[in-house]
Amino acid sequence: MARVKLLEKEDLSGEELRAYEELESRNAVTNMKRVMLYEIGNYRAFMGWYDSWKSVVEVLGEKDATIYAHAVSTTNSCMLCSLFFVSDLRGLGLDPHDFETDEKEDLLIELGRQIVKDPTKVSDELWGKLKKFWTDKELVIIVGFAAQMQATNNFNSVLRVDLDERLLPLKGDFEPATWRENLL
Repeated sequence: MARVKLLEKEDLSGEELRAYEELESRNAVTNMKRVMLYEIGNYRAFMGWYDSWKSVVEVLGEKDATIYAHAVSTTNSCMLCSLFFVSDLRGLGLDPHDFETDEKEDLLIELGRQIVKDPTKVSDELWGKLKKFWTDKELVIIVGFAAQMQATNNFNSVLRVDLDERLLPLKGDFEPATWRENLL
C-alpha cells in the first residue's frame, strides 16, 4: 500500500489540476502521476523521463531501450517499473524471464546493472565495449536515461506507489533483486 494517498482529481487545484486534466485527456493518469501531482515541480521533473525515453529509443530502438530499462528497474528492485517493462517486453513478443539477447543487448543489461549497483564502478572494460557501438553523444543519452530511470525507481519504491490495475495480473512476475542482501 502506498505510503501517501493517491490523489484524486477533486484533491487538486491550480497547476496540479491542469496537469491532471491534461493526463486525463490522454488516458494517461497512473498511480505514480497521482502521487507526483502533490507538487508541480516534482511532477515536471519526473515527466522529463518521457523526453529521455524518446531519446534513448531513437538511439537504441524500442526493443533494446525496453530491455535496458527493464535491467535498470529489476536491478534496482522497483516492482512498479519492473512490471511496467515486463508488460512492454511481452508486448514486443518477448518472455521477460527467458529471451535471447545479442551482444549489444548484453552490454546494455550489464551497463544497467553496473549503474544501479555502483555508478562509480562502471568498468573501463565495459565502457570500451560500449564505445564500439555508440558515440559519446549516444552514450550520454543512454546513461542519462538510466539516471532518469533510477530516479523513477527510487520515487516509486520509497513511496511504495501502488501498482496500476493493468499491472496487478503481472505481480507474480516480479523477482526482487537480491544483490543488496549482504550490504550494510
